[in-house]
Amino acid sequence: MSPLEMMTSEAVAVTFGNRLLGVMAWLMPLSVTISTFGSANGTLFAAGRLCFAASREGHLLDILSYVHIRRYTPAPGLIFHSIIASAMVLYGTIDSLIDFFSFTAWIFYGGAMLALIVMRFTKPTHPRPYKVPIIIPILVLLISIYLVIGPIVDKPTIEYLYAALFILGGMVFYVPFV
Repeated sequence: MSPLEMMTSEAVAVTFGNRLLGVMAWLMPLSVTISTFGSANGTLFAAGRLCFAASREGHLLDILSYVHIRRYTPAPGLIFHSIIASAMVLYGTIDSLIDFFSFTAWIFYGGAMLALIVMRFTKPTHPRPYKVPIIIPILVLLISIYLVIGPIVDKPTIEYLYAALFILGGMVFYVPFV
């Protein structure tokens, strides 16, 4: 595919599959669907347990630390995550969800890298389970700064403000109540 074809295609994988696979091109959308459901499945399990663990540590409501009597699954955490995910899906388009999530995720990735760099210099003797060369966190921090600021400069939308307010709101509630 030429660069122009990639830019104009709504689904590059499907266009590529049509060219390469011919009559078997249906495998591309099927593969994307399977991948999407696999990712959603993994995210659901991980997020429900994150709510459970955060609640056990006192960072969320106590009800989210409960487990199902017979299955030992963190049912309230899974239900809470499902409600939040459903609200986000009902809110808007896939583009706005991707913008919201990626912007927010890269803020936290950058924050984690900044914390790692700061701790490397402020607590050099503190035990670490594993150590990476300092250039890797610096590189990831620079990339995360670019991926947070770049979309705002390129195409400012209201989702970025919502994401920033959501993060700040979480900090406002976390500090006095947790």
